[in-house]
Amino acid sequence: MKILEENQLLLKKLLLVIYDVFAVVLSSMMALILRFEGNYSAIPQEYLDQSLQYSFIVIVVTIVIFYLLRLYGSLWSYAGATELMNIVAGSVLSAGVQMAVMVLLDMKMPRSYYVFYGGCLCILVALGRYSYWAVKTLIRRQKDAASCTNVLVVGAGEAGNMLVREIRNSRHIKKRVACIVDDSKIKQGNYLHGVKIMGGREEIPGLVKKYGVDEIMIALPSAPAKEIKQILDICKETGCEMKRLPGVYQLVNGEVGISTLKEVDVNDLLGRDPVKVDLSAILDCVAGKTILVTGGGGSIGSEICRQVAEHNPGRMVIIDIYENTTYDIQNELKRKYPNLDIVVLIASVRNTKRMELIFQKYRPEIVYHAAAHKHVPLMEDSPNEAVKNNVLGTWKVVQAADRWKVRRFVLISTDKAVNPTNIMGATKRICEMIIQTYNNRSKTEFVAVRFGNVLGSNGSVIPLFKRQIAQGGPVTVTHPDIIRYFMTIPEAVSLVLQAGAYAKGGEIFILDMGEPVKIADLARNLILLSGHKPGEDISIVYTGLRPGEKLFEEMLMEEEGLQDTENEMIHIGKPIQMDEDHFLMQLENLKDYVVQEPEDIRKWVQEIVPTYHPERLQ
Repeated sequence: MKILEENQLLLKKLLLVIYDVFAVVLSSMMALILRFEGNYSAIPQEYLDQSLQYSFIVIVVTIVIFYLLRLYGSLWSYAGATELMNIVAGSVLSAGVQMAVMVLLDMKMPRSYYVFYGGCLCILVALGRYSYWAVKTLIRRQKDAASCTNVLVVGAGEAGNMLVREIRNSRHIKKRVACIVDDSKIKQGNYLHGVKIMGGREEIPGLVKKYGVDEIMIALPSAPAKEIKQILDICKETGCEMKRLPGVYQLVNGEVGISTLKEVDVNDLLGRDPVKVDLSAILDCVAGKTILVTGGGGSIGSEICRQVAEHNPGRMVIIDIYENTTYDIQNELKRKYPNLDIVVLIASVRNTKRMELIFQKYRPEIVYHAAAHKHVPLMEDSPNEAVKNNVLGTWKVVQAADRWKVRRFVLISTDKAVNPTNIMGATKRICEMIIQTYNNRSKTEFVAVRFGNVLGSNGSVIPLFKRQIAQGGPVTVTHPDIIRYFMTIPEAVSLVLQAGAYAKGGEIFILDMGEPVKIADLARNLILLSGHKPGEDISIVYTGLRPGEKLFEEMLMEEEGLQDTENEMIHIGKPIQMDEDHFLMQLENLKDYVVQEPEDIRKWVQEIVPTYHPERLQ
C-alpha cells in the first residue's frame, strides 16, 4: 500500500512537470502572438527561432524555480493564497531569467514579450493546478448536496472567513453555508467565498426560515460576553442548533475551524465577561509552598487543584473520601504537570487521628478546605450527617492546622450560611464561626470565602436539566419565582485563590456573583439552546420548594458591613461579635450529642446559629 501511494505521488509530480514543459513553450508562443496583436503571420521568423532555440534552457530553469517554490510538493486539493503567490513568483522569476539569458546572449526580443510571457505562464500554471481542485470540489458538492446541513454563519471577519472556507473546502464536513450575517454595513451585500452577507443580526430569524437553516455558527471569538448574549437571545428562538468559537486565542493561534467550535451552553447566557484575577498575587501566595486541599475530588476542590497546580506549588496534598473523582483529578494533574509533587490520600475529615497524622507528616503551609456535604435536600433528610461532616469535620481540620502551624487556612463557604433555612446552610455558618474563633486564638490566618451557586458543579441544576432534556422532559423547576446567583467554577475558584492571597486573618470574603438568575429562565433557555420549544417539545413542571429551600439567597447578614478589596468582585464582611468561650462549649456539647443520632439536632444547631429558621425543628 505504501509503495502504491509513493508511486501515485511520483506520477502526479511527473504529470505536473510535463504540463509545465508544455506551459513554458505555449506561453512563449502566446507572448509573441499577443505582442503582434494576434497576427501570427506578422511575427518575424527571427523571434520565433530565438524563442524555440533556447526554450530548453528556459524549461529547465523554470522547473528548478518551481521545485524550489514547492509547486511540485503542495497538496493542491487544499491550495490557497500561499500557493497562488508561489505561482506568481515562479512565473515572474522564469520571465526574469529568460530576459537575462536573452540579454547576455545578445538576442533581441520585444520588451513586452517578457511581460506577456510571465502573465501567460502564471495563468496556465494556475489553471492546471486549480482546475483539478475546482472540478473535484464541484463533484463533491453536487454529490453531498442532498445530505448537507444548512448553516448560517454569524460574523464575516477573519474568523468567519476561515470558518466558511473550511466548511466549503473540507471533504469531511457535511455542511453548506447558506448565508452569512454581519452587523457591519460595509460588508452587507458583499460575498465571502461565494456566500452572500445578507444583513445584520436582526435578519437571523427570517433567514433561518428562508434558507431552511439547521445550524447557526457564531464566528465572533473576540466579541464581549454581552454581545454574544444578545445574539444568542435572537438565535435561541429559531430552534436551530448553535455552536460558537470559544475564544480569541484560537484565532491568534490559527486554531479557528470546525474542530474548535463548541456547543453553545447556558454559561453563554450569563451575559458578562469572565472575572479577571490578579494571577501574580496567587503566584506569590502558593509558589513553592505545600498546599493541602480537602474535598479535592469535588467540583470546587478539583478546580482549586487545577488552578493551584498552574502556579508552581512545591507540593500538593489532595484529600477526599470519594475515590473515583479523586483518582480522576490525580491522573489529570499527573498528565498536565509531570514534575509536580502530588500526594493523593483517601481520608475523611471526620477522622481526628488521620487528619493529625497527615498534617504532621506533610506540614502544609496553606489549606483550602472544600470538603463538605452541600446537597440541601439530602442534608435535610440526614441532618446529623451534615453536622458530623461539615461542622465536626471542619473543626478537626482547623485544630490540626492550628496545632501544626499552617500559615493560612481558607474555608469554602456558601451564601446559604446567611439567615439559613436549611441544615446545610446552618452548618456552614457554624464553620464560619469556627474560623473566626480560631483566628483570634491561633497564629494561623483563618479566613472564609462565601459565594453562591456555580454552573456545572455536581450539585448544579444544569446537569440535571440537560439529562431531563435528553430524555425528552419534563424539566422540573421547584418554583416559577426562585432565583439564584451563578458563577462558573473556574471564576469562583480563581476568586477564592485571590481572596486567600488577600487574607490577613478572620475575614469572611464575599464574592460578587453578579445579577441573580431566575431558575425558570435558565430552564427555558437551556431547552431553546437544545433546539426544542418550551411547552411544546419539552414542558417545564413546577414541583414546589424543597425542604429548607429559599426563593432567593443572601450574601450578607444584617450585622455584617461590607468592605472593598483591590478586586471589585471580592468584598469583606465584618466579623460578627460573639462569646467565643460559650461557642466552643456549645461545639463540645454538639460533638458529644450528634453521635447519638438524635432526632432534634436542628434545635441544637439553632441555639448556636440564632439566624437559622428551619421549617421543622423535630
